[in-house]
Amino acid sequence: MSKPRFETLAIKSAENHFHEANPVSAPIYLSTTYHRNEDGSFNEGFAYSRHSNPNRSILESSIAQLENGSRAFAFATGMAAIHAVFECLKTGDHVIIPDDVYFNVKTLTEHVFKRWGLEVSTVDMSDLSAVENAIQSNTALIWIETPSNPQLKITDIQAVCDLTKKNNALSVVDNTWPTPVLQNPLDLGADMVVHSTTKYFGGHSDVLGGCVVLGGNSDLEEKLHMIQTHSGGVPSPFDCWLICRGIQTLSLRVKAQTSNALELAKHLETCEGIEQVLYPGIPSHPQYTLASSQMKNGAGAMLSVLVKGGVEEAMKVSNKLKYFSCATSLGGVESLVEHRKSIEGPQSPTPKNLLRLSVGLENVEDLKEDWEQALKTIS
Repeated sequence: MSKPRFETLAIKSAENHFHEANPVSAPIYLSTTYHRNEDGSFNEGFAYSRHSNPNRSILESSIAQLENGSRAFAFATGMAAIHAVFECLKTGDHVIIPDDVYFNVKTLTEHVFKRWGLEVSTVDMSDLSAVENAIQSNTALIWIETPSNPQLKITDIQAVCDLTKKNNALSVVDNTWPTPVLQNPLDLGADMVVHSTTKYFGGHSDVLGGCVVLGGNSDLEEKLHMIQTHSGGVPSPFDCWLICRGIQTLSLRVKAQTSNALELAKHLETCEGIEQVLYPGIPSHPQYTLASSQMKNGAGAMLSVLVKGGVEEAMKVSNKLKYFSCATSLGGVESLVEHRKSIEGPQSPTPKNLLRLSVGLENVEDLKEDWEQALKTIS
């Protein structure tokens, strides 16, 4: 054959020729499709990136191992992962969710899945008898979030999971806040774990992602694989790569942020202008003992405070902070503060004077001093 013409050369000359380069850092596999072998097979099973992608496979394998799970499924956002879990259910099923659940979960069940015939009950998940009393003959799933968002209530994971098994239901734990550095719900009997990998896994406030991890249920594995593949809500290869990079420093970051949060929580308890500190790592928390028994390496880097006064006082304090950025989300290296009631709306059960804190990696003495000066605005 003669030398290819320019247009053909432009395509063929830019193809990958470094199949055996063996880099230390995983490459980003942006290709949407893969070469097929003469016998019709695909190397490593990769055919089309919606179905599977090397970067996604690395990410899923990593999170499954960290959570002691059998299989993980990555999605484009945390809410896409949560949506996938509810899609495993059928019309007429009943689910139980916490009264202090992440507000978008409540919105999803109320405005999407109720239209599909799903029945939903909301209970105080820190009260085991309330959970048991809410179980119905058609209860298919109990959603656990511990610590809860944003009031940091603690649920006894093992006790609730025992209830679900007794009643032939499924248990799901949102483990976004603790991460597997601090808590492994599958080891406590959960059927599924959900993560917004946007948060601590990514760790730098620059990527969206979600993941569902299974504890070995083959029926759920088949359903989730079908949903992931055919609904198409998958993360991009670059997003997977970013989250994997974040995972490599996950333990260091979470432990350091948890240490900062504990010190700050103790300090805030002594500050004028603070009505209450909500943090399961301090003895004043009503479920301190339970949190200490099911969480390892500390109680996490999230805490909430009730500012003395109402909305006006809480907003004054948050706007006066210099090292806490007023922003949504959590889990990044930087400290964030947010007035949750104004985000969630008037129907939210969140107290109007609550500020939610995501504690970062700044020097904790700077964070303490920042709160001291901000609280002077309402003293």
